[in-house]
Amino acid sequence: MSFREVKAEELNLNPFTTIGKDWLLITAGTQEKCNTMTASWGAMGVMWGKNAVTVYIRPQRYTKEFVDQEDTFTISVLGTEYRKALNYCGTVTGRGIDKIREAGLTPYPVDGTEGIAEAEMIMVCRKMYHDTIRPECFITVENDTKWYPDKDYHTMYIAEVLKVLVKE
Repeated sequence: MSFREVKAEELNLNPFTTIGKDWLLITAGTQEKCNTMTASWGAMGVMWGKNAVTVYIRPQRYTKEFVDQEDTFTISVLGTEYRKALNYCGTVTGRGIDKIREAGLTPYPVDGTEGIAEAEMIMVCRKMYHDTIRPECFITVENDTKWYPDKDYHTMYIAEVLKVLVKE
C-alpha cells in the first residue's frame, strides 16, 4: 500500500459526509505502541492561518492517552468496505489487546506517529490547542442533557494538518 502526498487545498471531500457519515479513525502513538478510535464528530477548515482539523475525544477513551502524550496524531479515512472495522474500533478498547490488528487493519508509520495502511487518505496532524467542553458554556442546554448524561465531556483538540497522504 503506497501513498502520495497532496496539498490539503487539493482535497475534494465533503467534511459533513466524511466525518459524520463515513467516519474517521484517530490514531496516535509510536511503532512500539499505538491505539486508534473511530470518530464521527469533528471539523475541517482554517484556524490561526493554518489548515486545521478539530476532533473530540471522551475522557474514558484509551486513544486519548496517546493523543495527550504525543505532539502529533493521524486521521485516517477508510472506504466503505472497512465499515465493520470502523464499528469495531468505535466500540472496543485497545487496553490489553492490539485493537488495530484485531480489527483487520495495519498500522502505517508516518512522521513519528501511526496511521492506518488501509486508508484512502491519512492526515498527519500536530496539536495546537485543547480544552474540555464545559457544561456552563452550552447555549443549547439540550445538547448537554442529550449528549452528556454521564457528564463525560469531550476534550476538543484543534490540530494543524501537516501532511495529507492519499492512496495511489
